[in-house]
Amino acid sequence: MRFDILTIFPGFFDGFLTHGVVRRALETGIVQCERHDLRHFTIDRHRTVDDRPFGGGEGMVLKPEPVAAAIESIAVSPKTEREQTRESVILLSAQGERFTQSVARELAKLERIVLICGRYEGVDERVNRLYCDRELSIGDYVLTGGELAAAIVMDATTRLLPGVLGNESSSAYESFGIADAGASSEEGAPRSTHGSGGLLDYPHYTRPAEFRGLAVPEVLCGGDHAAIRKWRREQALLKTMRNRPDLLKDADLSANDRAFLDRVARDDRTND
Repeated sequence: MRFDILTIFPGFFDGFLTHGVVRRALETGIVQCERHDLRHFTIDRHRTVDDRPFGGGEGMVLKPEPVAAAIESIAVSPKTEREQTRESVILLSAQGERFTQSVARELAKLERIVLICGRYEGVDERVNRLYCDRELSIGDYVLTGGELAAAIVMDATTRLLPGVLGNESSSAYESFGIADAGASSEEGAPRSTHGSGGLLDYPHYTRPAEFRGLAVPEVLCGGDHAAIRKWRREQALLKTMRNRPDLLKDADLSANDRAFLDRVARDDRTND
């Protein structure tokens, strides 16, 4: 996969691209990444990339000309052909659809992704309409620029590519992961692991068995894979119910899952 990042701060990515999973993906050739400085596509001596918004208001807006010139310089396919060429041009902004794990899985099927980093009050909307396939936001908050969002999208997508992670199952058996029906236990996933089906991950423990008065749950030390699997599923349900109850609406829940959640809800009402 190739990433092209359009930004006025290409140096922002120096650290990000030289550490961890992304660095290994670049070194092995699984991923390519090119950064394009929007100021190189300006035509005035001040290298101006922004201007005041029409209609008045606060802040400045990224001009369409440098962004358009940058996109056209990297020979990305026309919008009408990108489904066939498996390319996508993405504008990162607070106005976009929310970036989720399911979106990351969609992007991981592509061969090329162009990420446009918004800045100031945003990018001239004509760039979005003329060149972009989708507009993404990493959350319900506002950043000073799209560079951090671009790094997040690239990281979340890269780790889903075959050969990037040391254990291929790691990207399936985690928060927001696939359900059991979509996972292959024959690929090395232990019988004690349960596909999350859109839930948050269960709590994890490692050595020592006791730390500052807190012991690892006994069930994890007993070697009973069925019991561990049941405990992990219930803990994932409980953590999701406590921290992200909105995820339960679309989660892949069994009758046992629903019975457990009902029991927890009844206990909570009793304790209140």
